[in-house]
Amino acid sequence: MSTQNDGPTGPDDTASTASSDEDEARKGTGPDEETSPRDRLRGWFTGRLPAGWFIAAPVIEADREEITVIGSLPDPEVGADASEAERAAAAEGRIRRFREETRARRVEIAREAEHRFRRKVSWGVTCAGRTEMFTTLSVPVMTRLRQPERRVLDTLVEGGVARSRSDALAWCVRLVGQHEDSWLAEMRTALRRVEEVRSEGPGS
Repeated sequence: MSTQNDGPTGPDDTASTASSDEDEARKGTGPDEETSPRDRLRGWFTGRLPAGWFIAAPVIEADREEITVIGSLPDPEVGADASEAERAAAAEGRIRRFREETRARRVEIAREAEHRFRRKVSWGVTCAGRTEMFTTLSVPVMTRLRQPERRVLDTLVEGGVARSRSDALAWCVRLVGQHEDSWLAEMRTALRRVEEVRSEGPGS
């Protein structure tokens, strides 16, 4: 597993966190046991992020390894006759300024979240229609493929589309995500409903 972060994370950084938070994170329960884990996670970030960082509620997504937080920045003010290049440069400058000015706070929040939820935190912003990720997490995923499936990957490698089988497999996943976006969205909605039902069941 590899990760790029804006700052180091060490065991001493979270030593002072209350033990009750650690127990809550391990059990996956909070003060309101009927609230789903996804809602608790989003609620925690909503309350923890400083006011004024973003112009709208950030997009928060999570899987078993990573929490991704993407916020929207206000578009920079440029002249009505500004070229596309000027607008793009202004957006890039605003993103860079936000990244530098919030680095210390983002590292602090990420450390708390990693201790509480046992997952890495990745940050990103959207400005003037452009989305840029500050931190990324790559997780190896093992799989077994039969010969016809391996040949698909080898064809992509031989055709110069991918550098290796693993790169070709990642390319296929991205392709499915692009072309089956609505289907995947419906699947995620159904899974969230299952999660809510489980949290309402006996012994939850």
